[in-house]
Amino acid sequence: MIRVVKQASLRGIGLIVLCVSMALITGQVEAKEELESLPLQQLRTFADIFGRIKANYVEPVEDEVLLENAIRGMVSGLDPHSNYLDADDYKELQVGTKGEFGGLGIEVGMEDGFVKVISPIDDTPAQRAGVRSGDLIVRLDDTPVKGLSLNEAVALMRGKPGTSLELTIVRKGEEKPLKITVVRDVIRVVSIKSRLLDDRFAYLRISQFQANTTSDMLKSLDRLKSEVEGPLMGMVLDLRNNPGGVLNSAVSVSDAFLESGLIVYTEGRENDSQLRFEAAPDDVLDGAPIVVLVNEGSASASEIVAGALQDQNRAVIMGSRTFGKGSVQTIIPITDTAAVKLTTARYFTPSGRSIQAEGIEPDIELEELTLSKAEQSKVKPIKESNLSGHLSNGNGKEPKKGEDEKAEQGDDSQEEVKDYQLGEALNLLKGLAILRNKKTTS
Repeated sequence: MIRVVKQASLRGIGLIVLCVSMALITGQVEAKEELESLPLQQLRTFADIFGRIKANYVEPVEDEVLLENAIRGMVSGLDPHSNYLDADDYKELQVGTKGEFGGLGIEVGMEDGFVKVISPIDDTPAQRAGVRSGDLIVRLDDTPVKGLSLNEAVALMRGKPGTSLELTIVRKGEEKPLKITVVRDVIRVVSIKSRLLDDRFAYLRISQFQANTTSDMLKSLDRLKSEVEGPLMGMVLDLRNNPGGVLNSAVSVSDAFLESGLIVYTEGRENDSQLRFEAAPDDVLDGAPIVVLVNEGSASASEIVAGALQDQNRAVIMGSRTFGKGSVQTIIPITDTAAVKLTTARYFTPSGRSIQAEGIEPDIELEELTLSKAEQSKVKPIKESNLSGHLSNGNGKEPKKGEDEKAEQGDDSQEEVKDYQLGEALNLLKGLAILRNKKTTS
């Protein structure tokens, strides 16, 4: 979860540390009352190491490089999501939130010194090559990942579109590491995909939460509404393998389906981190049932949406437990070209649940399976209508010749392989719609 704030004045702290460090080097500072809160021994150790590197490292190193490396280490040691962003990283982040960036198309983090795939992004080289949520990347071409920072690993994954990168992956359930070759490309993320299911039910897929996600979602729903007679009877909201994105986007998507109540709130040390988001009185589906699909690749913003709709009893959550990223990162510009991405708050669902390291537990747990159509038997089953001298049904209608055979053969236009979870979600949605119609009629 990322939010952006205006430039904060962090230079003062940096100047104090540098001044104290340099003063300690020259022995000009004594322990005074105003410095008692500073860990002077650690500052002295930092200054000593700085001086030893300058004097003894095998090659000369510029002061700027040493200080920037110290900043990177200081920030990255906090948690997996806090980072120092140099000019290239900062630009990449700004472009990425708008939905277009270069790379393989995966959302990643660090685990046990390896790069962990949080989620492959829809319709990207990584997804097409077979990279999955939960994969651990242990080698990039011939370079071991162990010992690299996340920024260094990501830098190796970037490259000119059209060039290839071999990923060595450790995957749960596989005895040996897998080697997957991915061809780099410019990643243009289309955050919304939509279509009708069985004429009256909407399918809405959000692959990532970007600045324009909510407006694109509303346009898609308007288009689907125009394609049916009467209102939509329900919707499947697919958040599987959605790695998250912009906080405000997650809030506004949730708000679109809620008429009142709390959506999410955040708690941190600063007043700016104490945020509460309430729903406005409108529901674009007019109360039609919703089923939300999630899995272990659903993280951050997608967990906010699932948690809000679950706590408000607005949707049934189906799938598997989500990733569990319940923290907010604030982008704090330091200069015109550099920034710090700093974890500043935890967020909580309306009922007060923290998602951090826990995730959202679905109401109905489903395995991720694929279904294939069973082979049709060449021997047709015998029915009552096939028996010689069978009674008529009394309503004056008899099956036409060949009608039974057509029913037995099924619809050849159906896809051979189906999304099991989506099928189960649609079945549940139909049941909820029937129940809602009965209540309305009564």
